[in-house]
Amino acid sequence: MAYPDLAGKTRVDGLALLDEWIESGSLKRHCLSVETAMRAYAEKWGEAVEAWGMVGLIHDFDFEKHPTLDSHPVEGAPVLRERGYPEWVVDAILSHGENTGVARDTPLRKTLYAVDELSGFVSAVALVRPSKSVRDVKVSSVKKKLKDKRFAEAVDRDQIRESAKELGVDFDEHIATLIEALSNNAEELGLAGR
Repeated sequence: MAYPDLAGKTRVDGLALLDEWIESGSLKRHCLSVETAMRAYAEKWGEAVEAWGMVGLIHDFDFEKHPTLDSHPVEGAPVLRERGYPEWVVDAILSHGENTGVARDTPLRKTLYAVDELSGFVSAVALVRPSKSVRDVKVSSVKKKLKDKRFAEAVDRDQIRESAKELGVDFDEHIATLIEALSNNAEELGLAGR
């Protein structure tokens, strides 16, 4: 299913929303990383790259103000509607939350859920490498760090694996797709290293 209609919203609008709502540089970089991963999957599968990218870009815009499971992303949905984002964008963003009642029943929604935690985890793996470059991250390095419960301990390892399974992609290939996507955009993401 294609999602070409962004109701006139552009990446500039999405970035302005992040600037207005997010102070944390790391949260902004996370949003950019998820956007990058979403664009990569859209391109890989012949989907609407700008549309998928927008969903990834703004998926956590409200997280700083509403950081709990019962408020994020639910509290942000009315803001998106008021600003004229199409309902399919709002629903896709709602679907990545745990208690929203919006099913992850489309490739777009499944992809957002599958890349959200993993993109942050891959970024964390890159930042502990001597080079601090995502280009030096290997699939095996990510899998090894996933086994280390002390590393990025807030990350839900089961969610990362299950979401890849729900997406219908091989886990190693999924990690490789994210590494490649983030590597291709390393400078903007602050992951190019020293």
